[in-house]
Amino acid sequence: MTVTIDALTAADADRCAELEKVLFPYDAPWTASAFVSELRAGRTYYAARDGHTLVGYGGIGLVASPPQAEAEIHNLAVDPEHQGQGVGRRLLAALLAVADASAAVVFLEVHTENEPAKKLYESEGFSVVGTRRRYYRSGADAHTMRREAAT
Repeated sequence: MTVTIDALTAADADRCAELEKVLFPYDAPWTASAFVSELRAGRTYYAARDGHTLVGYGGIGLVASPPQAEAEIHNLAVDPEHQGQGVGRRLLAALLAVADASAAVVFLEVHTENEPAKKLYESEGFSVVGTRRRYYRSGADAHTMRREAAT
């Protein structure tokens, strides 16, 4: 498998929405139009592709400017058939490079029971700073995680 990371485009929105339905069926999966709106709003999104097939995506937005820059990872998702192969780590690295270019503190929310994702985030310097009760539409809780700005 040779996965490449490049910019997500509006043409990818339908495939992203398909993956959302598979990965987050009970937690208000994003629609294709939601992805297009994020791109139009200037958020940075990356795609992971196995050949011409989109197998993952991730997005980040800067929510505060320097000197106290903050960024928020909006989503990070990988097709179940490609999980555990480093695709998520590569997407996360691309997102963190965006934050690091602005010396931004980075925040994200992750399902409290998503141990593989939490371990990935922890390995990249994130720590749990809080819990959001009933954060997801399904009623599940989320951990808020934070990574200090790269110096």
